[in-house]
Amino acid sequence: MATVAEQWVLVEMVQALYEAPAYHLILEGILILWIIRLLFSKTYKLQERSDLTLKEKEELIEEWQPEPLVPPVSKDHPALNYNIVSGPPSHNIVVNGKECINFASFNFLGLLDNPRLKAAALASLKKYGVGTCGPRGFYGTFDVHLDLEDRLAKFMKTEEAIIYSYGFATIASAIPAYSKRGDIVFVDKAACFAIQKGLQASRSDIKLFNHNDMDDLERLLKEQEIEDQKNPRKARVTRRFIIVEGLYMNTGTVCPLPELVKLKYKYKARIFLEESLSFGVLGEHGRGVTEHFGINIDDIDLISANMENSLASIGGFCCGRSFVIDHQRLSGQGYCFSASLPPLLAAAAIEALNIMEENPGIFAVLKEKCKRIHKALQGIPGLKVVGESISPALHLQLEETTGCRERDVKLLQEIVTQCMDRGIALTQARYLEKEEKYLPPPSIRVVVTVEQTEEDLEKAASTISEVAQTVLL
Repeated sequence: MATVAEQWVLVEMVQALYEAPAYHLILEGILILWIIRLLFSKTYKLQERSDLTLKEKEELIEEWQPEPLVPPVSKDHPALNYNIVSGPPSHNIVVNGKECINFASFNFLGLLDNPRLKAAALASLKKYGVGTCGPRGFYGTFDVHLDLEDRLAKFMKTEEAIIYSYGFATIASAIPAYSKRGDIVFVDKAACFAIQKGLQASRSDIKLFNHNDMDDLERLLKEQEIEDQKNPRKARVTRRFIIVEGLYMNTGTVCPLPELVKLKYKYKARIFLEESLSFGVLGEHGRGVTEHFGINIDDIDLISANMENSLASIGGFCCGRSFVIDHQRLSGQGYCFSASLPPLLAAAAIEALNIMEENPGIFAVLKEKCKRIHKALQGIPGLKVVGESISPALHLQLEETTGCRERDVKLLQEIVTQCMDRGIALTQARYLEKEEKYLPPPSIRVVVTVEQTEEDLEKAASTISEVAQTVLL
């Protein structure tokens, strides 16, 4: 029976061969010949081997120069010659043994040396100890962490919040938690370095638009809309994100959030808002750029900020809807793998929130001082002010560059040094020059806090003006 069945199959195969189209037979024949060729042909030619003599080997070894492990760095590089601070960097700061008025630290609300924060931190230190020695998922979650997350969510009027132990890692971890390979991210060219690192980790398709240029952003969104129409199946599974800062670290400018929200709904994208500078600064109650513009917080998909500026603590947080935040507890690398925030710093941040809620007038005071210093710094020969009048972190750039970034940096550093000698502590904005996507021009950063008096602001403006004239003219 088996023999008859085999013969019948063979007959069917022969019959199918006769009935098959000619082009089909030709194609199969070519494939068979190609397979035979691959099986019997050599994939490479063996090169003749030439043995080196011992002397030739020694000469080659002597000539070989390995590349340095790190690039050469000059001894006068700023990173190798840092200023040493003695005592708390509050209103007055002691730098290299000189007492100065502090215009360099991001202590916007003057809470860094606040007695209430220190008392709360000390009480927590006695109760919990210094650190946590474990991530949140491995016995690193303390009750004070949950209290802080609850307070942040209520303060920002969102459903839930999540805290990180390192401010830089907050947005750098949040972005790749949501945006993956194949997704599309529209991001401002002036975005800070933490956002850039988050984008790099996400491996998404990055589309950069000109700083605060909504026309340029809409152009990119329209182009992507046309591409999506060509491949609707791919478009259905591709997520689109718009990532901006509320108040830009590198420019001191506020993002046009109302226009961004309109574009979000028009082109079906998600908005991530980084508010490290604007949180605790903008808005009637310090809730940031959403309160500043009167935007519904639910229109923003994710808000991120650090606690290292206005709250005078360490770490950062994200807030938004519960299902969005809970995803970070599973996918936020900085949350899952770093030791959790020391309880004493969480307690200090809670007390800082208490002070912000008890004294909402502090934000109007800060805003007025920002406007005052912004006005006072106008018209300094050789320097131009970069940043909006409500920004507590302004930049002073050279009106005309020398044509060499290194010389520009040295000129600005001379201004910083001479100002420090006269009792005004300033700093240059620092960047990893080879890592930045769009390297900002060199600048001196001037930071305003509520602790600075009217006399301090006038002294700083006059000192910078006098020194600039000496150095630049």
